[in-house]
Amino acid sequence: MSPQIIDGKAFAATVREQVKDYTHGLKQQHGITPGLAVVLVGDDPASQVYVRSKGKHTVEAGMNSYEHLLSADTSEAELLALIHQLNADPAVHGILVQLPLPPHLNEALVINAIDPSKDVDGFHISNVGLLATGQKAMVPCTPLGCLMMIREYCGILTGLNAVVAGRSHIVGKPMAQLLLAENCTVTVVHSQTRNLPDILRSADIVVAAVGKPLFVQADWIKPGATVIDVGINRVEQEDGTTRLVGDVDFESVKEVAGAITPVPGGVGPMTIACLLANTVTACCRLNALPEPGFLNPIT
Repeated sequence: MSPQIIDGKAFAATVREQVKDYTHGLKQQHGITPGLAVVLVGDDPASQVYVRSKGKHTVEAGMNSYEHLLSADTSEAELLALIHQLNADPAVHGILVQLPLPPHLNEALVINAIDPSKDVDGFHISNVGLLATGQKAMVPCTPLGCLMMIREYCGILTGLNAVVAGRSHIVGKPMAQLLLAENCTVTVVHSQTRNLPDILRSADIVVAAVGKPLFVQADWIKPGATVIDVGINRVEQEDGTTRLVGDVDFESVKEVAGAITPVPGGVGPMTIACLLANTVTACCRLNALPEPGFLNPIT
């Protein structure tokens, strides 16, 4: 039986269209335009590309985009002052500080300076705690996008065995919390886990976020399982060129899995789509308006 290749680009396009429609309604009915402020410190090329992409999609969705490009030697006091300014700006409903920051800046201090209600990355300690206790929170974009795709391809998740490979604050831990909220039986595995392949073989759902190229092998996967590959790794080819691969050996695993995300074109596009969706959600909460139905991670 052929596997279902999960088209993240098409899924993300649908989410962005829903965001665009809801944004139009906010403008027409309430005179409110959601606004996303992105702060980039330094000149990291990958971060610059990502920030430009975020700005482009924000404008295409009908929202206001505010980009703050700061030099690499920006002081912590200057960065915190900008964040406090954005916290107080009623036109800004979402604030994202692009990571990583230069080494002289304290990432935890900076992230926790953002108003939790505008923390569309979902990294503020208040949102982390709310998610962990099953309360309404701003949810990190990548795990939220993963959950939306898992729901689409698995239906009701109650009782399914889910294994999350990776325990990062950005993906692994919030992903486990989201799956617990869906009544899955969740196991988190990591670099120190014993018998990791055996644990993965028990999973109906596998989310791979370990940062190791082609790590998950076909004989680690239960036939028919849904496999979500969060990894983005550049590997060098014999001819000296590089290509993007995930944490899953896609070519072999796709012969076993029931559904699988490719890299690129899987989870990546959903991250930006969920950032836009989180911004609309934040706008509605800040203005005491009904929230959009396309985001409901906590049931």
